[in-house]
Amino acid sequence: MTQCSDAELAELLAAIQADPAQQLAYAEQALAAFPEDARLHFLRASLLAGSQRPIEAHASFTRAVALAPDFALARFQLGFFELTSGEAARALESWAPLDNQLSPDHYLRHFVDGLRHLIADRFADCIAALEAGIAANDENLPMNGDMRLIIEQCQTLIKPQAGDPEPVEEASATSFLLGQLGGRGTTH
Repeated sequence: MTQCSDAELAELLAAIQADPAQQLAYAEQALAAFPEDARLHFLRASLLAGSQRPIEAHASFTRAVALAPDFALARFQLGFFELTSGEAARALESWAPLDNQLSPDHYLRHFVDGLRHLIADRFADCIAALEAGIAANDENLPMNGDMRLIIEQCQTLIKPQAGDPEPVEEASATSFLLGQLGGRGTTH
């Protein structure tokens, strides 16, 4: 199985940054040359998610994980994508292998733990785990922004602001995620 070299991948990323209008075309060209490279499927999935093409993005995330089951970031993002698409049970399944793959102090493990708490409507626990993940994450800083959005929303759900009317209906984790993140791509 031939993989794209690190130098070729760096060139691809530079081309994508230099010409955002052609980013998907560049990824498709690279995949034509290296169809079994999980990193390229992950890149394509990220670009598709950002372009509001969820069905294709899900297929590419799934392919990346199928090609490289230990590709932790791809597995996390597949689950996150599924969660923000309203498929919490699938997200939990996608994340399950990370429990054995990553150390308990890895930032992705903290993020997964936080999102599991979110799914169960345990907002304070969600906040604590996501904050621990942000503190541990020094390799994928843009991802911290997504987690901060979730923290902010959880804080409003557990601590009413002064002058806020009494809530008529309690928000669920899924409804808040769909409203806050479902309409935009994730950061990778």
